[in-house]
Amino acid sequence: MELWIPVTLFAAFMQNLRSALQKHIKGKLSTGGAAYVRFCYACPFALATLWLVAEIGGYEIPAMNGLFLMYCVLGGVSQILFTFLLVYLFSLRNFAVGTTFSKTEVMQVAILGFLLLGDTISFTGVIAIGIGMIGVMALAGAQTAISWRNLFTSLFERSTLIGLLSGGFLGASVVLFRGATLSLGDGDVLPRASLTLAVALVIQTLIMGFYLLLREPGQLRDVIRHWRPGLTVGTVGFLGSAGWFIAITLQNAAYVRAVGQVELVFTFIASIFFFKERTRAVEFIGIALIIASILMLVLYG
Repeated sequence: MELWIPVTLFAAFMQNLRSALQKHIKGKLSTGGAAYVRFCYACPFALATLWLVAEIGGYEIPAMNGLFLMYCVLGGVSQILFTFLLVYLFSLRNFAVGTTFSKTEVMQVAILGFLLLGDTISFTGVIAIGIGMIGVMALAGAQTAISWRNLFTSLFERSTLIGLLSGGFLGASVVLFRGATLSLGDGDVLPRASLTLAVALVIQTLIMGFYLLLREPGQLRDVIRHWRPGLTVGTVGFLGSAGWFIAITLQNAAYVRAVGQVELVFTFIASIFFFKERTRAVEFIGIALIIASILMLVLYG
C-alpha cells in the first residue's frame, strides 16, 4: 500500500474528531472564535514540528520562494473563505440544498488541479471519483430530506451558488497547498509538508486574528480563556492537517480528497453505534458507493 493512503485515512479520522470537538466548543465561542482555535492552537505545534524536522530529524528545510508564498497565502485565504461561506449557508432558507452542492468539492479539486498544476487523473480515477460523488450527494440528501428533483430545481438559487462556491474554495485551498509543496522542488516529503503547513497556519492565524480583533474583539479573550478545549481542538486539528499536507505532497489532491471521504463513513458508523441514530436505506447505498469509490482508487486508481 502506498504511503499516502494510510496517511489520508489518518487525516480523515482526525478531521472527523476535530469537527466533533469544534461543535462542542461552539457553545463557548462564536462561529469565528470556534474557527479560530483550529488555527491559533495548531500553529505552535506546526512550528515546533518544523524545528524538530530540521534539528532532530536532520532534514534540510527548503528555501521559500515567491511562488511558494503566493500559494500559501491564496490557499490560506481560500480555506478561511470556505469556512465563512459554509457558516453563511446556514442562514439561508434553502441551506440544505447548498450544503449538498458544497459536497462537489472533490470534482472541483480534480478540475482545479488539472488547470493550475497539470495533475491528470486516470479513466478509472474519474469513474471512482464520480461514484464517490454520487454516494456523497445521496448521503447528504438523505440526511437533509433533499430529493434529486429538489437539487435539479434549485440549480439557480442563491443557496446553490453559495454551496458551489464553498466547495470551490475548499477545493482551491487543497490544490493551492499542493502547489506550494511542489514549488519547493523534489526534496524529501517531510520538510516540504512541514514548512508548508507551518507557513499556512501562521498566515491563517494572523488573518483570522486580525479579523476577530476588528469585528469580535471579545472573542480573542474568550479563545484564551477557554484554552483547554481550544488546545484539544488545535492538537487534533494539527494532526489532521499534517496528514493532509503529507498526503497531497505525495499524491494528486483529487485522489487524496476522494479517499478522504472515508470521513463520512466514520461519521456514519459513529451515528449508528455510539448515538444509536436511525438510518435510511439510501444512507447505506451512499456509504456503499463511497467505499466502492475508495477501493477503486486504492486498488486501480
